Amino acid sequence: MASNVSEPLIGLTSYLEPAKFLVWETEAALLHRVYVDGIVAAGGVPVLLPPVSGAHDRLVSAVDGLVLAGGADVDPARYGQEQHATTYTRPNRDAFEFGVLRSALDSGKPVLGVCRGLQVLSVALGGTLAQHLPDTLDSADHQPAPGIFGTTTVRLAEGSRVASILGAETKVPCYHHQAIDKLGDGLVPVGWAADGTIEAAELPGDGFVLGIQWHPEQNPDDIRLFEALVKAAKETK
Repeated sequence: MASNVSEPLIGLTSYLEPAKFLVWETEAALLHRVYVDGIVAAGGVPVLLPPVSGAHDRLVSAVDGLVLAGGADVDPARYGQEQHATTYTRPNRDAFEFGVLRSALDSGKPVLGVCRGLQVLSVALGGTLAQHLPDTLDSADHQPAPGIFGTTTVRLAEGSRVASILGAETKVPCYHHQAIDKLGDGLVPVGWAADGTIEAAELPGDGFVLGIQWHPEQNPDDIRLFEALVKAAKETK
């Protein structure tokens, strides 16, 4: 189907990792395809934003909305902690994503933070993270095994933006060993797992700034969050 000029451009932050495909084994800028499929299904045009540029304002000005995708842990130095033995970081990606996030917030562009994306959003606003949930919860339910998604039921706050999209409760795929400890300034917690883990937070007001701890891209039958982002991007472009 031909693209329509009214379809908003949605920037998705991406990985920069060693990869192997066809005859090549090289460093690649990449992202799980399910993210881009979700944006396309929701009526947007996906644009990958690899963490290699310092032109944050220019990149953000070129898109109508932003997805902070999942990935490595945020460097604990950004919230004043020593690194836990299980924490793995990508400082270059941190620098890039904190930059494009700040540009998006300053310009009023809609933002959806996915898993790591919620953590980036919170730390960028002065929050801290619990670096390894099994230390505090005595459970690995949020990240059962390498490459295996768990399932979490999330209770959503009445009157919140995310509840208006998903209802009072939602069952979601999750994969994270870290979580919000102290929430960033201005963010409001609006979703919780049964164990008390903050699963969603948003900035109040008319702008669309929402962070979720789960992975909506892993459920192609439920694209409501991507649809909400695309709708917000259309309204603000």
